[in-house]
Amino acid sequence: MGRVVPVIGLVSAMAEELAAVIDVVHAEEVIEHGGRRYHRGRYAGEDVVCVISRIGKVAAATTVAILLERFRPRAVVMTGLAGGVDPRLAIGDIVIADTLIQHDLDARPLFPRHEIPLLGIAQLPADPALADRLARAAERFIVPPEVAALGITAPRVWRGLIASGDQFFSSSDAVAALRVLLPDTLAVEMEGAAVAQVCHEHGIPFAVARVISDTADHGAALDFARFLRDACGPYARALVEGVLTGVPSGRG
Repeated sequence: MGRVVPVIGLVSAMAEELAAVIDVVHAEEVIEHGGRRYHRGRYAGEDVVCVISRIGKVAAATTVAILLERFRPRAVVMTGLAGGVDPRLAIGDIVIADTLIQHDLDARPLFPRHEIPLLGIAQLPADPALADRLARAAERFIVPPEVAALGITAPRVWRGLIASGDQFFSSSDAVAALRVLLPDTLAVEMEGAAVAQVCHEHGIPFAVARVISDTADHGAALDFARFLRDACGPYARALVEGVLTGVPSGRG
């Protein structure tokens, strides 16, 4: 692969969630492996590798395992969309994970519910310094006209638990059940905890930021395709640019 440069891995599940970042990276090299395209270049003064993981925990874990093995990043940052679980959240709000959990992991009676077998933990802590940088970037986010046109004018920033699982929550009843199961959950998505587990097991700092695209009551009318097209880019650029400078230099 030529010279080995300590990079920062930037991961999203869907192309729309990271396309705006990939566009400005001007990748010097695109490496295809395992059906993924790893875009290596520079952004905001940092060497980065951008990759679309595809949807779901297995896809995300596979992608990040390859990322760690081939590019040896000193940190991994995941951005994208999520559904709101906490009823206080609104569309456009930003959730920064302090911890992540797999809501569908259940190896009882061998292990307690949600506990990752042989790791002895259920909740995976994000790197505090990276999470803090993401939070500061989120707090500085200036809503552009294309996002304001969606009715988003003053997004709030939240810190806490994000739950991941191979389930798309399409009803308020399902969200309510998750809230009973894991009452501290702010948002739900399908990849973050898998990325967190791979990074945790390899001693790589990681952080996850999610923009709320659907609320707990599913009551807000929103064109999801339009949200993907118009909102993902500005959010992704703001979060990634804000977190890059000063990323920890160690490997655990």
